[in-house]
Amino acid sequence: MTGEIDTPGPSGPQAGNSLTLSFDDNRLLALMFGEHDQHLTLIENRLGVDITPRGNQVALRGDVHARDNASHVLHTLYNRAAEGLEITPGDVDGAIRMAGQAEGDDSTAQIQTRRKLIQARSPGQKRYIRALGSHDLIFGVGPAGTGKTYLAVAAAAAALASGKADRLILSRPAVEAGERLGFLPGDMKEKVDPYLRPLYDALYDVLPASMVDRGLSDGTIEIAPLAFMRGRTLTSAFIILDEAQNTTPLQMKMFLTRFGEGSRMAVTGDPTQTDLPAGTVSGLQHAIRLLENVEGVAQIKFEVSDIVRHPLVTRIVAAYDRDAEQA
Repeated sequence: MTGEIDTPGPSGPQAGNSLTLSFDDNRLLALMFGEHDQHLTLIENRLGVDITPRGNQVALRGDVHARDNASHVLHTLYNRAAEGLEITPGDVDGAIRMAGQAEGDDSTAQIQTRRKLIQARSPGQKRYIRALGSHDLIFGVGPAGTGKTYLAVAAAAAALASGKADRLILSRPAVEAGERLGFLPGDMKEKVDPYLRPLYDALYDVLPASMVDRGLSDGTIEIAPLAFMRGRTLTSAFIILDEAQNTTPLQMKMFLTRFGEGSRMAVTGDPTQTDLPAGTVSGLQHAIRLLENVEGVAQIKFEVSDIVRHPLVTRIVAAYDRDAEQA
């Protein structure tokens, strides 16, 4: 027997190793399934279930745990389609990662910007998004591809759009894989802009281009090397320090003490990817140790399993981690 749906989303009874889900709106199913049912194929391969669509129903076959997770994924995707949101393979991957992690209110694990609704795609991202909304100083630490910087920029953009922050300030230490800025062509802006490009890219992805351009022009949005922060007090601002593993302890102290009234800070980095000279202590690692139990500070440590880029990135990072452990 098929369960009735009184709210948008799937429901249904279990019978043996089968579970049948019913949906209200057939028009949304094509979006949920993806082109040539690619989303269903991804769910089947990742969760080990068989999925058979029939009209407005979907039959799931597999063990109880796999069926429950697949049901949660389909529920998530259906609700996303019902809200008029795009469903990409990345959204499907995120829903799969979050299956079985649905405790609490998932609405607190998403960020609404002017351009899109960004939802957590891993347990680490879920903790991070919640921390970005509830703490004054947030450290996001872990391997590349976990969304540390992107989510911080999205949270900052949402704060600006909602009036919770008057300014966005995004910064990086000017250290780049053995290159020295003095040897690069052009004036200071031309020297540092390529290194700051990832911050620009994230901003343009979460805010309309016109809003970013206007903000950069009138100073509402500032993207600058860390050295430009010295001597300032930053009030009513959302401040991000990216690639923080390349700071020294003194630089990190300088940055953290820029806090002004009504401000919030996010510090992101990967301690394993430092470009500092050999023997130099990373300001990120020093600050994490020093501020571990300080009130108002959140430390979110991402794992390899939180990587949301191409699956090969996860395997590459894991291989390097194994090599480092054996060294």
